[in-house]
Amino acid sequence: MHDRAAAPARPEDLVDLEALLAAFDERVPDPSDPAQRVVFGTSGHRGSSLDGSFNAAHIIAMSAAIAEYRAEQGIAGPLFLGADTHPLSAPAERIAREVLSAAGVRVLARSGTGDEIYVPTPAVSHAILTHNRGRDAADPDRADGIVVTPSHNPPRDGGFKYNPPHGGPADTDATGWIARRANELLERGVDAIPLAGRDSVAGEPVGRYDFLGEYVESLDRVIDLDAIRRSGLRIGAHPLGGASVAYWAAIRDRYELDLTVLGPGVDPRWSFMHLDWDGKIRMDPSSAQVMSTVTGYRDDFDLVTGNDADADRHGIVTADAGLMNPNHFLVVAIDYLLSHRPDWAPEAGIGKTLVSSGLIDRVVAAHGRTLLEVPVGFKWFVPGLVDGSVVFGGEESAGASFLRFDGAPWSTDKDGILLCLLAAEIQAVTGQSPSQRYRELADRLGDPAYARVDAPATPEQKARLAALAPSDVTDTELAGDPITAVLTTAPGNGAGIGGLKVQTEHAWFAARPSGTEHVMKIYAESFRGPEHLAQVQEAARRLVDRVLGA
Repeated sequence: MHDRAAAPARPEDLVDLEALLAAFDERVPDPSDPAQRVVFGTSGHRGSSLDGSFNAAHIIAMSAAIAEYRAEQGIAGPLFLGADTHPLSAPAERIAREVLSAAGVRVLARSGTGDEIYVPTPAVSHAILTHNRGRDAADPDRADGIVVTPSHNPPRDGGFKYNPPHGGPADTDATGWIARRANELLERGVDAIPLAGRDSVAGEPVGRYDFLGEYVESLDRVIDLDAIRRSGLRIGAHPLGGASVAYWAAIRDRYELDLTVLGPGVDPRWSFMHLDWDGKIRMDPSSAQVMSTVTGYRDDFDLVTGNDADADRHGIVTADAGLMNPNHFLVVAIDYLLSHRPDWAPEAGIGKTLVSSGLIDRVVAAHGRTLLEVPVGFKWFVPGLVDGSVVFGGEESAGASFLRFDGAPWSTDKDGILLCLLAAEIQAVTGQSPSQRYRELADRLGDPAYARVDAPATPEQKARLAALAPSDVTDTELAGDPITAVLTTAPGNGAGIGGLKVQTEHAWFAARPSGTEHVMKIYAESFRGPEHLAQVQEAARRLVDRVLGA
């Protein structure tokens, strides 16, 4: 923990915008350096212009590759293009528009002025699904989309992610193809790739789409906004300087809610933020340190919420307990939805990542539902959300989405605005805060202690961790309890988890390598309390060290 974690940002913590934007245009990435190539993780390509990993050349190459990919897939419908409030997002969005237009792609970009120009990730997903509703998989007029965002990453970073016609994060078959082609173009040099408007190159005209209006007008099909209004619930919504700022104002006005939009609005340096655990400015609404920016409003409202820069994550602050652990809110959300959405198919399941709380398993079982446990990454929930076989999908990192009242998909990417409104619906309908409801569930089903820590790991150790087999673990006990399962694939879909999960009757841990840092992430949970959790964490470290030969 940094010695200034949770402290307000100082001038020396802020990014140099002039240098950042100049590097975006002027620095030419070296494709022979792995750190400067296009690499798609679970949420697209991310990097910084200052490091040569997110520059104009990257955007030209990725946009051209996406134009080729969609042509190969027979996708000829519109491409919805949105961007968040990171300073690199606007120039990247402009270049993407010019490349795609020159390639003959019908781009639909944001309409409006002021803060309405920023587009949250869930609004792009919602737009894709709305356009594609009723179209079959071979329809050439299917739409897809791009969101220019590094999500909750620091202000110096940029991000670029592709959402195919299912509306959710692209799978590795798509991202692998796009990354390979983009890197080929980088190696060749991108100067020959045409941009609309450059050297009189003509292109397909860029159209406009009302992302905000279409999203806000549909919200009453997925959230009981009448109940929230009737309750008089006092809500404080903090966009954390992100793309949801105009959306929260529009939701307030359209549905006549007692809602105050908090914070100073959009600030490309995020000078108003409190620092994260490592001393960096980061817009992560699941971080207690970051949410120090928000929790000071706790006594002024019945409920306070936060979102990250592209609004795909949520943070819930209750008047009685403060910031909720993301796992705790997932538990409450699932329990409430399964009791208050009578038109959902009774055979449909609940999706969770395998590093989310085991209390979710108990809640799902109590409702007689099926649990779908998948690897880390929201993309695993997309097929089920599309066909209705999964009514809710959620990650421990405060990202989730769920179906409309009628069982149709709402968004197939994470939707932080939706989950914040669900917290308000829960309190309005039940008269209890989400944290009070969690306490009741924990008293009835078990009260687990949960934590994630990062441990140093060399690239070789990370590679070995990702390649483990269950037979590599010879231990029979974990923190005094017999081991009941050793997993390297997810029970819900058989996909590799890129690491290891070890379970006992009362506890579990999972270890997986970071995709961006020289660390392994160790998640652990115990239903025997914090002291036993510490024993599980220590046993996990020793077990992983033995397996990796450290």
